Amino acid sequence: VQVMETSKTKLGADHPDTLTSMANLAFTWKGQGRHSDALALMKECAQAWRRVLGEEHPYALSSLATVAEWSS
Repeated sequence: VQVMETSKTKLGADHPDTLTSMANLAFTWKGQGRHSDALALMKECAQAWRRVLGEEHPYALSSLATVAEWSS
């Protein structure tokens, strides 16, 4: 959480490194069994990737696929 928050402060909420930290935290939470927290964070991350890089960028598509998988 600290890495993500520091990245947001220093680099900005939409910086690719911040979004990568966000995705990494979501996967960590998922592994810890914090499914609802992980899903909410991954949804936020996917929306940001789409906004920053576009609908068809591989990072956006991968994040959306993860959201779909975790939602099922």
